[in-house]
Amino acid sequence: MGFELTAHFWSGLAQIILVNIILSGDNALVIALACRNLDKRHQKPAILIGSAGAIILRIIFVLIVDQLLKIGYLKLIGGLLLLWIGVKLVQGEEEHGDGVKGAGSLWGAIRTIIIADAVMSLDNAIAIAAAAHGDVTLIVLGLLISIPLIIFGATLIMLLLNRFPIIVIAGGGLLGYIAGEVLATDPAYMEWLAARIPNHKMWFEIGGAVITVALGYWLQRRAKAKRHAEPVDLAAEGRKE
Repeated sequence: MGFELTAHFWSGLAQIILVNIILSGDNALVIALACRNLDKRHQKPAILIGSAGAIILRIIFVLIVDQLLKIGYLKLIGGLLLLWIGVKLVQGEEEHGDGVKGAGSLWGAIRTIIIADAVMSLDNAIAIAAAAHGDVTLIVLGLLISIPLIIFGATLIMLLLNRFPIIVIAGGGLLGYIAGEVLATDPAYMEWLAARIPNHKMWFEIGGAVITVALGYWLQRRAKAKRHAEPVDLAAEGRKE
């Protein structure tokens, strides 16, 4: 079989699964936020495909984490991307009636899930790789077993989102917080920031959360104002005719 089912193996597998469950709360939240506006018939496929894609990415990241950490400014790019995703999720992309695009929205949700997970998985990959001690079989098995747990978490959060919309704001803030942590810990400039800004990581995290929620909420309000203004303009044109 290529590996031995020893007590060490089972212990390592349990550690991988536990670490991934602990670290996947934010990933489940992203999946739920990205899928919340889809038609019900598209929600399950988006969750399944997005979760599977996220796990595959995480496996790849764990296997090459040492090389990834050496790339300067990778976290800067990823942090800014995650910040943008957080803003878009807070803003929402609500469409009504016949304006809902099924297939486009489905793949848009999947794309959001995979991109966000790719950014957040770098730090997660470090913890998983450490728990696996370089055992590729443990890494793959542990992450594959975690898929249904992430899917269940995303489904549960999505149910809560429908009942408590404020969770969307909180979720966006969490993504902004994580983005701030990613931005603050890029090896290309982390030491430079630490020498000049006391507790710089904390300030980046708080700033990321505030910026994400504030900008997303502002864009949401502006979009709603535009939608409310459109019927007035149409009525005015009708009277002119």
